[in-house]
Amino acid sequence: MTGSNERSMKALKEVWRRAENSLCADCGKPDPDWASSTLGVFICLSCSGIHRNIPSISKVKSLKMDHWDDAQVQFLAKHGNAVTKATYEAHIPIYYYQPTYNDCQVLREQWIRAKYERKEFTEPGKQLPYSDGVKEGILWKRGRDNGQFLPRKFLLSEREGCLKYFTKQDAKEPKINVKIDVINATFQPVKTGNPNGLQITYLKDNKTRNIFVYHESGKEVVDWFNAIRSVQFHYLKVAFPIASDNEIKNRLTRNFLKEGYMEKTGPKQREAFKKRWFTLDHRRLMYFKDPLDAFAKGEVFVGSRENGYSVQKGLPSGTQGNFSWHYGLTIVTPDREYLFTCESETDQLDWIAAFTSVINQAMTPQEYAIEAYFKFKS
Repeated sequence: MTGSNERSMKALKEVWRRAENSLCADCGKPDPDWASSTLGVFICLSCSGIHRNIPSISKVKSLKMDHWDDAQVQFLAKHGNAVTKATYEAHIPIYYYQPTYNDCQVLREQWIRAKYERKEFTEPGKQLPYSDGVKEGILWKRGRDNGQFLPRKFLLSEREGCLKYFTKQDAKEPKINVKIDVINATFQPVKTGNPNGLQITYLKDNKTRNIFVYHESGKEVVDWFNAIRSVQFHYLKVAFPIASDNEIKNRLTRNFLKEGYMEKTGPKQREAFKKRWFTLDHRRLMYFKDPLDAFAKGEVFVGSRENGYSVQKGLPSGTQGNFSWHYGLTIVTPDREYLFTCESETDQLDWIAAFTSVINQAMTPQEYAIEAYFKFKS
């Protein structure tokens, strides 16, 4: 029996060490140490917890702590991440968002269920709930003034190239009608206090507006998210006919580079520093009095290094404004300096890294136009 166990463990380790199995099959996290004995994939601890919730599809075991018999090891050897992905990920739409280990629970769970439980990507041309160019339904939307989440009808239309919502079920005119190419959507479970919370951001008169929504069904809210990406993708294919699919994919919804509290002072740099919630959405740094505010109190354009933008650790000597946090940073633009303080050194270094990643990128022609607007507005 001991010899058999040793042989099984040796064979298991050989399969485990294959390059294809070095990342979690579902979220890409390095060094997965769990596996599904029924699907044949190597997965991380977090994804194994999701697999446990679909026991009719997947049986998971620890590669370190559980016993694997010869038949189970042979099954893993025959399958593994590459073979299983070739089946369950054979026909993923280009616009479908494939989450990583940095993404929230609802995105990762619905990705796993879409693959293995609903088998959405196993057949070419399969009709999917987010792929037919129109989606209509109820989402719970946070009121701008009272902060209450109330049911609202939303309509997404590829033909019209827009997203609408209506304050009443039978309303003929929408409360908003937003062109699809100015919309961003990102999951915000912590900010909204709901595991299925979604932040929809759009530009109006070149200013950012936020809408916060959720749905009780994780599948439904993720379907809305991918429907927005689907409509955006097809809209941009028409608008930019020579662009490649991957180029267009990179222009779809995006996660914010960083969010969190900092203190800021005014342009004279003598006012008291005030605590504000900041969101860095690529080259737009927005600040809010409250994380769930519908409108930003102000926005700062963050350009490229070659155009005179930089981030510096600390504040200029002689800074006079009163501040309670002591980990400062300075954003230098061609026109002025913006001073901020962070609560901890970790926050300071994270913000500096986020700003640096933006500043080190060359600007696109569209971003030069946005920069010109910011300069004109100021």
